[in-house]
Amino acid sequence: MKRRNFVSNVALGAGSLGLLQSCAKPTNLPEMKGVVHYVLFWLREDLTEKEVEDFSDFFEELKRIPGIISLSYGRPAETNPRPVVDNSFTYNLIVIVDSLKEIGVYENHPIHLEAIKEYSHFWTKVVVHDTII
Repeated sequence: MKRRNFVSNVALGAGSLGLLQSCAKPTNLPEMKGVVHYVLFWLREDLTEKEVEDFSDFFEELKRIPGIISLSYGRPAETNPRPVVDNSFTYNLIVIVDSLKEIGVYENHPIHLEAIKEYSHFWTKVVVHDTII
């Protein structure tokens, strides 16, 4: 068989099934359901690096709110600059809860409200994205 025909047959035949299967969602992972609460924070530019680092205490406070499945936060990664990459934020926060009801509990929880009161003077902008998964 000529190489061109072999490549064509593999790409369109049984070989493509293997490729499609390798792109499919893994079946051995648990299916996740709930709500992802993704928040971007832009902190004031006049803060010292220590103050920026100390702002992480805000997230540590939020971890105490009941109903949170997962809470993680971080600083922008130094990825390759591309038109679609926005690393202008200072911190991001990812909170996962079971339902929209739990997001309501989280948003109005006294720990959340007190933390906002205590730390809001650090930021100039906050953007929230909530996604059902």
